[in-house]
Amino acid sequence: MKTYSLFTIGMLCLAILIVDAMAFYWLQSITQHIASSFMRSLIHILFWVFSVGLVTSIFVLKVKLDDINPIRKQVLISSFYGLTVSSFIPKIIFIIIISILYFTNSIFSDNESLIIVPFIGLFSGFLPFFIIVYGIFKAAYKFKIHHHTLSFKKLPQSFRGLRIVQLSDIHIGSFNYRYNIIESAVEKVNHLHPDYIFITGDLVNNFSWELKGWQSIFEKLEARKGKFAVLGNHDYGDYSKWESVEAKQENFDAIKQFYKTINFKLLLNEAEIISENNEQIALIGVENWGSPPFKQYGDLKKALKNADGIPFKILLSHDPTHWHEEVVVETDISLTLSGHTHGMQAGFQYKNRQWSPIKYKYQHWAGLYKKGTQYLYVNRGLGWLGFPGRLGMRPEITVIDLQ
Repeated sequence: MKTYSLFTIGMLCLAILIVDAMAFYWLQSITQHIASSFMRSLIHILFWVFSVGLVTSIFVLKVKLDDINPIRKQVLISSFYGLTVSSFIPKIIFIIIISILYFTNSIFSDNESLIIVPFIGLFSGFLPFFIIVYGIFKAAYKFKIHHHTLSFKKLPQSFRGLRIVQLSDIHIGSFNYRYNIIESAVEKVNHLHPDYIFITGDLVNNFSWELKGWQSIFEKLEARKGKFAVLGNHDYGDYSKWESVEAKQENFDAIKQFYKTINFKLLLNEAEIISENNEQIALIGVENWGSPPFKQYGDLKKALKNADGIPFKILLSHDPTHWHEEVVVETDISLTLSGHTHGMQAGFQYKNRQWSPIKYKYQHWAGLYKKGTQYLYVNRGLGWLGFPGRLGMRPEITVIDLQ
């Protein structure tokens, strides 16, 4: 999990206090209708106790971060992230709505109609609060299966009807050893009876110790013909400070070893040739390839060397940026499977329409894309990172049937 400077944390806390001061100003327009002065004072005190307590806790956590047990540190960071979001966003909405209502009513209505305005504003703040709470405690673990059937002229006859299940961005450390949650996802995958299971990166948040105890869960993943994986940007340990180069390498090696332990073949800039009835397809896996500041470990040219002459190719590449930068048009790869974006863990989806703020950063950020005869699928991620929830962007299990 990315660390931030004390200055950045200070700016965040200042923003929280400014928003809280504005929210408190409008809160008083609501509490003035409470007859009991004791209740008014209690509400005001509780408001500032929470506000000051949150800011103080964020500062203390930042200062004491290095002395906290790594597991507890990860839980605390996620918890404060959730608290901050669930407090900050509803207050922003509350301030905007009630300000607009007061302004428009003061122009177009008499003063008596202003009485209802604060209560409408209060509702506008509580509604997003409850949505965020639902996103943290419920939606984050409501795994959704996205099913697609894709047709390819190049697909050999022997491979028609092939079923692929893709998982991505599991971020196992965020589940804090709640094995039953991932076990339910494993059951959903196995119920699909896949021929192949692919994991397209970010198995962990940063550390190999996050994988402790998970072996028995991931070993239950069943695929009739094979299980493969590639690495994501978080699997390299690049977002943490290490005592030595050797310590970082040991962490990296332990993550790679875990894949072997759970019977997944990790593809590191290489191709796996799959044969059936004297027909072949190529499964290509590259290490993480992304636009700066993400490091580019991937080497597509190297990975393609063993796949020359094989007409149908599937590429596993964590970052969807790779598709339009090096894959589409430049190669004859038919299908690319990626993840990385999480769909920002927040957005809007209805039938074939979807929107998320992440679209302004990534051209391809969730779901299926096509150019010519080449497809890209971007998995929305199984886990979460940072904000401990999902808002309108449920965790995904992708199933693709090839025809």
